[in-house]
Amino acid sequence: MRTDIFARLDREPEPPKIEAPRMSRHRIALFGGTLAFYLAIVWAVLITSWLVALDWKVMLFRPYQQWPELHPFLDYYVVLGQRGPTAVMIACWLGWRSWRQHTLRPLLVLGTSLLLLNLSVGAVKLGLGRLGPHYATQIGSAEMFAGGDIFPSGHTANAVVTWGILAYLATTPRARRYLSAVSATVSLGVGLTTVYIGTHWLSDVLLGWAAGLLILLALPWFEPLIARTEAWIFAMRERWRERRGGARPVPVADTGPQPVLLPQSMATDRLTAEAVTIPAEPAPPAGHAATGVRARAHTGHPARPGSMPVAPAGVRRPPPHTERGPRAGSPARPMTGG
Repeated sequence: MRTDIFARLDREPEPPKIEAPRMSRHRIALFGGTLAFYLAIVWAVLITSWLVALDWKVMLFRPYQQWPELHPFLDYYVVLGQRGPTAVMIACWLGWRSWRQHTLRPLLVLGTSLLLLNLSVGAVKLGLGRLGPHYATQIGSAEMFAGGDIFPSGHTANAVVTWGILAYLATTPRARRYLSAVSATVSLGVGLTTVYIGTHWLSDVLLGWAAGLLILLALPWFEPLIARTEAWIFAMRERWRERRGGARPVPVADTGPQPVLLPQSMATDRLTAEAVTIPAEPAPPAGHAATGVRARAHTGHPARPGSMPVAPAGVRRPPPHTERGPRAGSPARPMTGG
């Protein structure tokens, strides 16, 4: 009973199973509504509608001149939307989670979302080429296809994605609600800060919110690819470990019989010098002196003259005073009748 308890305590705890969010009908409907809003913003700017007029009103209002005391604080706050600092902070947190849970899914989800962000937002920025408020040339113009790169707002889209990943990877509904509120607050504040400073139009921020939300809503479609990528990385790691460690041969102790030559003095007792096999002794551990027959076989001291050789175990010596027949050169005794 106690053995089972200690075995359970020594067993390594299994990582919690994280179920990937599925593409539900609610999520699909939200994705479709966000996509329609995204296209509507682009169309409203292209036709120079009332939204462009609102952009110019906000720009000419110059919020940074109306509330100059907020400028020092908002200069630092807008860093929460820059891709470099936020990606490093979120990657450190998700890396710790990956190490604790023995899975690469959090880091792979972050990498996938940032890749989608760079491809989608970057392509639209370069394709539309809108100029920012500080570089506008004509009042009331949409400033499209003029070589700019501010539509949609990259700060806003990056804030939605990087902080929204925390809510996307949350393991409980309560944590998901809290992190969703934090993500919405940070991204909203970053977007309005860019309008306050004058680096983006208001329509840029609206399109940036929509672009970031579309990426978060589309992530469940990439979950199978993320799972296959994680399995491939783990398989490559195991192959690398096997190739680095290699299969080392295990030394096997030789326990078979070993030949031992008897001393030459054994020939005086009518025993020829031949190889006699004896059971081998087990190899002594490192640091211990050898004992027994093997120790005597390895010593280099010669046998003393006149000493009686010791016969190995299993070899019988003839008695010293047995009849050995007539010696060479001595006459044979006559046989007497009984």
